[in-house]
Amino acid sequence: MNIKLLLIAASLFMVGCGDATRTESAADFVARMEVEGNELSKEASAAYWVRSTYITSDTAILAAKAGERGLAFESAMVKQAKQYLGTDMDPDTTRAIELMLRGSSAPAPDDAALRAELSAILTDMEGQYGAGKYCNAEGVCKELQELEAVLAESRDYDELLEVWKGWREVSPPYRKEYQRFVEIGNLGAQEFGYDNLAELWQGGYDMDSKTFTIESRRLWDEVKPLYDELHCHVRAKLSETYGADKVALDKPIPAHLLGNMWSQTWDNIYDIMEPFPGVAPVDVTAAMQSQGWDEIKMTKTAEGFFTSLGMPALPDSFYKNSMLKKPRDRNVVCHASAWDIDNGNDPRVKQCVEVNGEQFGTLHHELGHIYYYLLYKDQPSIFKGGAHDGFHEAIGDTIQLSMTPSYLQEKGLMGEITEGHEATINKQMKLALEKIAFLPFGKMIDEWRWQVFSGEIAPEDYNAGWWKLREEYQGIEAPVARSEQDFDAGAKYHIPGNTPYTRYFLSFIMQFQFHKALCEAAGQEGPLHECSIYNNKAAGEKLSNMLAMGQSKPWPDAMEAITGQRAMDGKAITDYFAPLNVWLKEQNKDRSCGW
Repeated sequence: MNIKLLLIAASLFMVGCGDATRTESAADFVARMEVEGNELSKEASAAYWVRSTYITSDTAILAAKAGERGLAFESAMVKQAKQYLGTDMDPDTTRAIELMLRGSSAPAPDDAALRAELSAILTDMEGQYGAGKYCNAEGVCKELQELEAVLAESRDYDELLEVWKGWREVSPPYRKEYQRFVEIGNLGAQEFGYDNLAELWQGGYDMDSKTFTIESRRLWDEVKPLYDELHCHVRAKLSETYGADKVALDKPIPAHLLGNMWSQTWDNIYDIMEPFPGVAPVDVTAAMQSQGWDEIKMTKTAEGFFTSLGMPALPDSFYKNSMLKKPRDRNVVCHASAWDIDNGNDPRVKQCVEVNGEQFGTLHHELGHIYYYLLYKDQPSIFKGGAHDGFHEAIGDTIQLSMTPSYLQEKGLMGEITEGHEATINKQMKLALEKIAFLPFGKMIDEWRWQVFSGEIAPEDYNAGWWKLREEYQGIEAPVARSEQDFDAGAKYHIPGNTPYTRYFLSFIMQFQFHKALCEAAGQEGPLHECSIYNNKAAGEKLSNMLAMGQSKPWPDAMEAITGQRAMDGKAITDYFAPLNVWLKEQNKDRSCGW
């Protein structure tokens, strides 16, 4: 989320802007930021929290002003940090200066009017998204969560199409604002020493932008063959369900049929895809609802996973200050997010929790962020962050991989566990529809933005460029004709919310790498997909030690600390899903795959 990145910037740069000179040593400069930044960061965090949990014109003003101050300090501090390039510094100070010079995802030019405009645009776009709803011809209005439920549960082609089109009426009003954001953000990136925002974003991984793009492509090439097999099988089953006239076997899949508003995960159509009907059913939603679970019990159960690893209990303030249920009386940004309000002293989650299995998993994901905050709490402010942003996203998802049937059974959410080949294939199919289906989506979101930022996709081609990449990477297509009057990219939160997305692609690679390493640390034997590190202190210690590093060292050091490797590696994914991959190849042997 853009506000998180801005708050990181605020915590680093909210200091006296005009009085640092080269007479101040680099180490003193960094120390001064540590002392002076914390209180202003807390103030800005509070302003953004209120904006996200109480969307009004008044909170928009407060958040925009807070953002404007943060952008001003960031711009001034980056300018000052440049003075220390090429000077002799100790390793920690060198690392701190390097992190400062990366800036945030929305750097502002050193111009008060442009800073104010940029902050107002970012605040307004996020607010419009959060307040968005679709009203049908009868005047019945539904917010995003209700629309998502239709896509997850309905199997009526026309109803799915109406809902899919309806949500995409929310984003065209801020298409021009997005274009202006790109213009201002590129000016800011150029002042920071980059050609455009694409280079700045790609430069946040302890490697130059060209090396990073090559590395991310390598990772995609490692996992693409498994995705292609899954895509081929899913398309065939959807064609059987809806008819070959609606789902052709030689074309991309219509985007509204995959159970998710953005076709990013497909596990909601597991009922169509289940390889062996009735074998090893896992209906966590029904179990929680029948047992009277609520958002507090779900959250405390997720917390219990982390404490079982030897991590601390959440502070009382977490439950007092978090928003775990959608308020009835106001608009809020329901998109789940974790917040570090006061340098680890006031961590919070903002999530409109509903009692279902997907939200239960999301809570484990968000608490992954929270425990990262808690465990790097004692680092200097400049080092409070993930080793890179993909690390932050991967932690909770690594825990999710340990939410195995045995874990769910221990929590009273499953009965007798079914073993055997058919049960394994069913479980792997359900997970692959979530994890493998996501990979190209996670890759293409920023591919689109990088091309927008660099000018390769011109403003008049935003929508055409979006669908070109969706077809190239995901093999899906819009179910109805789209035009440049639409802004379909903006119908996904992370575009108006200005949250870099490659972090999620990388996290979906690394979580399997982490899972494999933690299972080895736990001494678990047997197939990787059956391993759960729940209640294992040895695995918890290895994970905790890595989390406590924050971003004090380049990410390969953190990777080595948890896995023994210094590179990201997709091999753990292919190892994990080996049984399903063999089964998919058998199903697809007489089919024509590809699009």
